[in-house]
Amino acid sequence: MAVKLAYHANCWGPLGGEAVGVTSAAQLFYRTFGDMRKAATDIAAAGYSGIEMFDGNLVDYRGRYGELRAILADAGLALVAAYSGGNFLFDDILEEELHRVRLAAEAGAELGAEHLVVGGGAKRAGGSRPDDLKRLAATLDKVDKIASAAGLSAHYHPHLTTLVEGPDAVREVFKLTGIRFCPDTAHLAAAGGDPAAMVREHRDRITYVHLKGLRKEPFAFTPLDEGDLDNEAVVKELKAMGFSGWITNELDAWPDPLDGARRSHRFLTKALG
Repeated sequence: MAVKLAYHANCWGPLGGEAVGVTSAAQLFYRTFGDMRKAATDIAAAGYSGIEMFDGNLVDYRGRYGELRAILADAGLALVAAYSGGNFLFDDILEEELHRVRLAAEAGAELGAEHLVVGGGAKRAGGSRPDDLKRLAATLDKVDKIASAAGLSAHYHPHLTTLVEGPDAVREVFKLTGIRFCPDTAHLAAAGGDPAAMVREHRDRITYVHLKGLRKEPFAFTPLDEGDLDNEAVVKELKAMGFSGWITNELDAWPDPLDGARRSHRFLTKALG
């Protein structure tokens, strides 16, 4: 199977979560506060054949998935992945968080997605406890089972501001869980990692990838053709390991989302050769 290119819909509006999630963890979905039809149309115009969406944007269509299916069909896009997340440590709210993961998996499966991606693992206000990585890993195994039951492949996405950011934490958590690894090159680099080396180290767990650029000063995520991160070296590692399947470009915010998507598409198609 050849490499296929997708783009995340998160750039087409402000990012956030459901306000009611402050008092109801079962409703604390991720969300792009934007027009998903516009996102899909622009992503297709930039040359991509797939799209990833946040759980909140997907469950908006619960009970009327045909509307979103029509939006994607009109744009000629496949839904590749659903993205969800949670604190994943606290027993009292864990089932509420897994409820959201189940809804995301349900939506992804209904719409033909292949992947479920989750980020998370809370940093406690008073500092991490010795068993926090074990708690996170145990939850990630539950996420893996939820995804598998829905016919999806589950992936953990290390993320800035969470318990797992840099190379050491990534290495440790994957000793404890069987879930796959979705490397996000910008997050890994910002946390002090060498994304190409981390792809090489964890190659046996990688079947889905997020690529985006990073500018260190002033800090910003960027299209792939801008900034300080050598995404071409990452692509070389992916080619060397015979990676096939979906690579998703991602950019949390950009003044012109379509322009950013086009720039990253041009960079990646050239790097893939």
